[in-house]
Amino acid sequence: MKPVVYSRFAIFYVPPEGPFATLGHAWLGWDSAAGCSVQQPNVSGIEKVTRSPRKYGFHGTLKPPFRLANAQTMGELKIAVSKLAQACAPAQCDGLTITALGRFLALTPVGNAEAVSRVASTCVVTLDRFRAPLTADELAKRRRARLSARQEELLERWGYPYVMEAFRFHMTLTGRLPVDDIPYWTRAIQSQIPALPEPFVLDEVALVGERPDGLFEVIERYPLNG
Repeated sequence: MKPVVYSRFAIFYVPPEGPFATLGHAWLGWDSAAGCSVQQPNVSGIEKVTRSPRKYGFHGTLKPPFRLANAQTMGELKIAVSKLAQACAPAQCDGLTITALGRFLALTPVGNAEAVSRVASTCVVTLDRFRAPLTADELAKRRRARLSARQEELLERWGYPYVMEAFRFHMTLTGRLPVDDIPYWTRAIQSQIPALPEPFVLDEVALVGERPDGLFEVIERYPLNG
């Protein structure tokens, strides 16, 4: 069996095995930890509203997807993530809640999330040498979002405009929704994922890769032991 060749890598929080992870994977229809599709709940329209986030699986982004720099290898990246995890302390906040971020729904932290943001910033900075520079097309795509001056600086420096102080941890559950549909889908998520973590503990990170079919899967998990 040939090894999978990944086009991009990222550092995600992917919930450990358990009811929360199982329900989240099912909601999106893709289990990135197992690398397989799963049956979605019998909710009218769910396949359409989850089509956009499905490819990434149930996750929270810590270091956004990036192509590997020419001088780097996946093996070297795995070693670097392992070292990062050994030095990085776990984080937690009071819990998670369903939030409308613009016109999509996601789970976001309840209470002080500074420690969660610290983990994300550590991943962005420590692993930046593995990130290939953005192409002109990639930069143009990001700039369609009408970035602020500071977001433009972050894009130029770190390859993504929503990092550092612009970062907000979230676990995406839908694509862009009509405003009038947001209450319906909020109730639908509550009915399918009724128990959210209290507290929410981020004590491991996952190296994930984008497969040739465009879906992301977990390559390896790393406990945070700092």
